[in-house]
Amino acid sequence: MGKLLKMSWRNVWRNWRRTLIAVIAIALGLAFLIFFDGMMSGSAQTIYGNAVRLMGGNVQVHAPGYREKARRLPLLPLEDPNAVVQTALGQPDVVSTSRRIKTSGMVSSREGTFPVVIIGVEPELEAPISLVTENISQGRNLVPEDEDNILIGQALVERMEVGLGDRITLFGKATHEQMRRRTMTIVGVYDMGFTDAEKGTVYISLAEAQTLFDLPGQSTEVVISLKSVGQEPPVIDALGTALPAYEYDPWDVVDPSLRQTMEMEAQIMSGFGFIILLIAGVGILNLMLMAVFERTREIGLLGAMGLKQRQIMVLFLLEGIWIGVLGALIGCLIAGPINTYFGRVGMPWTTEEYSSLNALMGNRIFFDASIELLLQRALVVVIIAALASLYPSWQASRREPAEALRYV
Repeated sequence: MGKLLKMSWRNVWRNWRRTLIAVIAIALGLAFLIFFDGMMSGSAQTIYGNAVRLMGGNVQVHAPGYREKARRLPLLPLEDPNAVVQTALGQPDVVSTSRRIKTSGMVSSREGTFPVVIIGVEPELEAPISLVTENISQGRNLVPEDEDNILIGQALVERMEVGLGDRITLFGKATHEQMRRRTMTIVGVYDMGFTDAEKGTVYISLAEAQTLFDLPGQSTEVVISLKSVGQEPPVIDALGTALPAYEYDPWDVVDPSLRQTMEMEAQIMSGFGFIILLIAGVGILNLMLMAVFERTREIGLLGAMGLKQRQIMVLFLLEGIWIGVLGALIGCLIAGPINTYFGRVGMPWTTEEYSSLNALMGNRIFFDASIELLLQRALVVVIIAALASLYPSWQASRREPAEALRYV
């Protein structure tokens, strides 16, 4: 086997121009693929992470019966929210947890009345991980002692034609479907570039929500933030075992449309990658077929010298693998530093096209620069090189020495 390896390596460079062209084509295709893989994977992680922060956490805990009425945002108080909070904080992957009250309602100004989702929050607990808090553009965040104060989005400010310090009327649905009314002062405005959220969600303190909706000391939701997206199942299993009398919903159940959109983008990227790898495979196949036909007399000579068909096949197969290995190595050397750089400093990202995904992505994309990503793609390229070399190698092994020696 050692001799075949040496012979195949020497044969690869006998026509070095053709080999170099093939290697460069494979390397550039692989580098291009790794670059876009890193960008797409990094943007997905950013979008998922920001979506979770916008929802308040990776997992939402509700009272039994909430899930089937979720569209109506029913005010179903949790039996013991403090027990949920303490149990959740005991899990190793949990970063923070807080209580909430969420209901539907309306806000009104001289410009009209607009439907909104009203969320009563514990601002001191949610501030460190909240995307809304991070994007307050005017005024201040809520504080636990706030009464008759409200935090609203920039898009809603523009629709209502109000500003910081103005007073608006808040209508909220209480426990028995009756509407509660309160005049609120705008103390803060958040601006994320996400119009749907900005015009449809307002925030008040949990204490104010408890008073307004007649839920003293109670809450209707507990939100749990984890170290990273994907850790939800074991945490939910642990909480469900400890406190089975509640409903636990991960973020992708709360908003399945986001995961569907991201899965569709992943499928598109997979198709794009398949095309690039297919082109590389066809290039190697063409190269090896040309080598077989150009070296017909050499194949006959190898056979006449006693090289078996199996050994001739392995020889040509190794040549194709060498080309794949070289292309994969150079491609990784090109793409690796680029992905590492953008993984640390991020790539500026701006677009005039509005979409919720663009808003959640922010203005910089931090690439996924994992070694696993490089190795996976490099291994796929080598495998494709080997598969593309199989047929030419088989053709070379079937040449009869006597006929091959007479080939002109």
